[in-house]
Amino acid sequence: MGRKYFSHYFQTILFYFWPVIDLKKHISVGVFYFLLVVLMGVLLRAFYVFSIPLNYKYILHAHSHTALLGWIYLGITTLVYKVFLAEAQKPRLYKRIFIFTNLCILGMLITFPIQGYALFSIIFSTSFLFASYWFTWFALKYVPLHFKSRFSWKMARASLWYLVLSSIGPWAVGGVMATLGSTSIWYKISIYYYLHFQYNGWFIFALLGILFYLFEEFGVEFNSRKLKSFFFLLNLGVILSLFLSILWTVPPKIYYWLGGLGALVQIAAFFQLFDILKKHFDLLKQKVGKLSTLLLRWAAVLMLVKILMQFLSSIPHLATISFVFKDFVLGYLHLVFLGIIIPILLVFLRYFKLIQLPKSFVLLYLIAFVSTEGLIFYKGFSFWLNLPFFSWYFLLLTLLSCLFPVAVGILFFYNRKNFYLSGQSRKSVG
Repeated sequence: MGRKYFSHYFQTILFYFWPVIDLKKHISVGVFYFLLVVLMGVLLRAFYVFSIPLNYKYILHAHSHTALLGWIYLGITTLVYKVFLAEAQKPRLYKRIFIFTNLCILGMLITFPIQGYALFSIIFSTSFLFASYWFTWFALKYVPLHFKSRFSWKMARASLWYLVLSSIGPWAVGGVMATLGSTSIWYKISIYYYLHFQYNGWFIFALLGILFYLFEEFGVEFNSRKLKSFFFLLNLGVILSLFLSILWTVPPKIYYWLGGLGALVQIAAFFQLFDILKKHFDLLKQKVGKLSTLLLRWAAVLMLVKILMQFLSSIPHLATISFVFKDFVLGYLHLVFLGIIIPILLVFLRYFKLIQLPKSFVLLYLIAFVSTEGLIFYKGFSFWLNLPFFSWYFLLLTLLSCLFPVAVGILFFYNRKNFYLSGQSRKSVG
């Protein structure tokens, strides 16, 4: 037994210096970050139940950074490499980017819980920005020529530019903290700017690019005029809906109109997407399977809920309520990341055989999501509408949140077990 595990870990170390890329290993790293994220999520909710000798804000910083930059970022960049860049035959360069990125993530994971936003955590988070620029340059420079005429790459390329555009937010945070301090409204505006272009731009565009790639590989030909219209509407919606992120400052009325228009344009864009894809849903279901189809439908319904919530937040009274009662913002962000982005990401990782999804994981994950989201929004509505609020709310929320690490633990160890038993420690899937 000792020799077998020694051999396994020797191969893992050798992997980092081997020119062949095993994307399954990359995803296993990302899922491990996912497990840490949900464990920190439980810890954050336990703060309201138990006396914990740690700094809540420091753990929150580690939780959010590892979620966006450790798990989701690695998952999406791995997919982008798998789909668009594997043919470029640049495994050593990609591996250097991957290793540098993970050094930055590990640095943030260690320093944020200890010191929050301070010297070393800022160094690692700033270094991560350069890692994202490095990956963007790599993708734009080395994507094979035949992809450049595809709509799927057009979406992926736009997502990379949104990734770069979103990075203005973290740069601004540093400047604001150095001059105006963290209590300034510009501090929150910078964070909301970053989040907006992360999930509405970088994440959504990249995943839609992968979706269109699948249809292109299935031999589906789309109406080019409709594709251009969809691309224009989606980009316009993303730009205009940025104004929704500043309505909590109670700006002039024009900003409410622009933000509401952005939400309406996004609704139009997704109706256009539905019109483009509706004839091919059966083909997609046939290719990806029933479980993945369920998750995609789930994400599609929640996408409509998300856009509706965005539109409602453009109404001045509701914009104020969403700022006063923070649970609405928290519930919205969890809806986007846990309910939309991650299920779609898992479907594509499964399709490309980079991960396996046990049904037990999917069931527990969805139960955890629905139950905790319900409680988060209930708390917001209870304080807003003076509804009954039970004293054991935080204990129940903490207990239900424990389903997340159980689910992700099943996902992680199931895939680690299958990976080890398959004997593919050095087999390229890229």
